[in-house]
Amino acid sequence: MTTELSAGALTWLLERARQDYQDLAERELSLDLTRGKPSPEQLDLSDDLLSLPGGRHTAADGTDVRNYGGLQGLPELREIFAGVLQVPVAQLLAAGNSSLELMHDCLVHALLSVLPGAESRWVDQERIAFLCPVPGYDRHFALCERFGIDMIQVPMTADGPDLDVVERLVAEDPAIKGIWCVPKYSNPGGVSYSDETVARLASMSTAAPDFRIFWDNAYAAHHLTDEPVEIADLLAACAEAGNADRVFVFGSTSKITVAGAGVAFFGSSPANVQWLLRNNSKRSIGPDKINQLRHVIFLRDADGMRAHMERQRALLQPKFDAVARILETELGGTGLATWASPKGGYFVALQVQDGCAKEVVRRAKEAGIALTPAGATHPYGDDPRDAFIRIAPSYPGLEELERAIEGLTVCVRLVGYEKQAS
Repeated sequence: MTTELSAGALTWLLERARQDYQDLAERELSLDLTRGKPSPEQLDLSDDLLSLPGGRHTAADGTDVRNYGGLQGLPELREIFAGVLQVPVAQLLAAGNSSLELMHDCLVHALLSVLPGAESRWVDQERIAFLCPVPGYDRHFALCERFGIDMIQVPMTADGPDLDVVERLVAEDPAIKGIWCVPKYSNPGGVSYSDETVARLASMSTAAPDFRIFWDNAYAAHHLTDEPVEIADLLAACAEAGNADRVFVFGSTSKITVAGAGVAFFGSSPANVQWLLRNNSKRSIGPDKINQLRHVIFLRDADGMRAHMERQRALLQPKFDAVARILETELGGTGLATWASPKGGYFVALQVQDGCAKEVVRRAKEAGIALTPAGATHPYGDDPRDAFIRIAPSYPGLEELERAIEGLTVCVRLVGYEKQAS
């Protein structure tokens, strides 16, 4: 990554970076890029939800949504999301407001009850491990750490996890019970899985008969271009390969409507769906069907959901464009950093020189710019290269975002040139 510089050029660039950083610190900024939250303007797009269902309390099949029951969720809401999540309506559950909660519950249930195809509960086994593509999503890693599940890093490629590594590991080690996947516009790299990656995940041999792919399709509808990325149907591919029970599909409306009061989805094989329903029946008599009906009325159908996401895109795309423009203007050609311009999702992964990410984040914090901690993109918060920084452009206003990214590039230049001069 590093560009060779003469001693004189490096001295000049370092002095300029130091002056720019001093100027940055004197501005006494207070900017926050830590989490990928929807902005208030994005949330405003769903304000009509707050007045729904407007006295209506009957679902399409006659269900009184005010009462108990309906663990699988409203069929008409599942119909809206079945296509984008690539799960047949009959195999899709609509639950509470958080897909992370569903992932948590699936791990707990797998620990405490026998999965379809399993020989015993996970908790009864000596060791459990998950493959973790990196850079990846810190909350996935936090779940594993919470339950004492070993995490094994797998490098990401432009097509998804390195399948040569994945296939070798899962074939050798029966303790490897799963892999975390964000298959479309991944967090934070913006990678979308290729058809070959999907096919190999579906058909690979695993030493564990109860191996599961946690398919967190969080950004299934979150496009940023006129050419939405489409990925292959993993659930169908697994069934065709004779591994129907291999995949758990997760999704939600958290970044579609309102983050705190959305609807989460789980999809899988009929056997896995019945397994989850059976276990969930012990902890709940049914989800919030009033909120589900509210979403049905608001979104109307799959076309209505796509139209709503175009309004979301109109707010998000200028922010991602600004990030790409500023990074290219300030860091392009320097050899100090690389990045990708994602076609969707919520994040930008900035890769700085090895050994520099923590120091960049520290300098940014001292200048009033809060970033996600360096290392959050890796299990246990440990990026062995100390190179990845996750940028979350969604929440700040455009002008505030531009100031934050400009300040971040100052810190990248300062730390990078200091490292080269040391």
